[in-house]
Amino acid sequence: MRSTKIVTSFIKDNEKLLILKRSDKVKSMKGLWAGISGIIENKEEPLSRAKIEIFEEAGITEDKITLIKASEEMKIHSPQYKNHEWEIFPFLFESSKPTIKLNWENSEFKWINMDELENYETVPSLQKVLFNLL
Repeated sequence: MRSTKIVTSFIKDNEKLLILKRSDKVKSMKGLWAGISGIIENKEEPLSRAKIEIFEEAGITEDKITLIKASEEMKIHSPQYKNHEWEIFPFLFESSKPTIKLNWENSEFKWINMDELENYETVPSLQKVLFNLL
């Protein structure tokens, strides 16, 4: 079975949670709502990759975020990809009124209450990943 290591970060502003809608230009999970995610390259530290992805995908610099919690690595299977496992490294950050500047990987963003996540069509197991951090 193939395996891909991924960071998934959530940004919280007071009680609101930032979610991003994956664009039609990405290779996988097009049109689904997600946290800020990215593939961990080689022997890269997951926290470093998380901060890079937050800047690349949302335009939020490291000095504007505070790490609240990192969770244990989780293994997720997606019905879209047979014989593939995603190793997710979850992070929860806090930021106060950040300015969001999306790159090509996402087409829109929303600030939602955490309990509203179930109302969105998300990447596989996104709620499970988030609840591991709460």
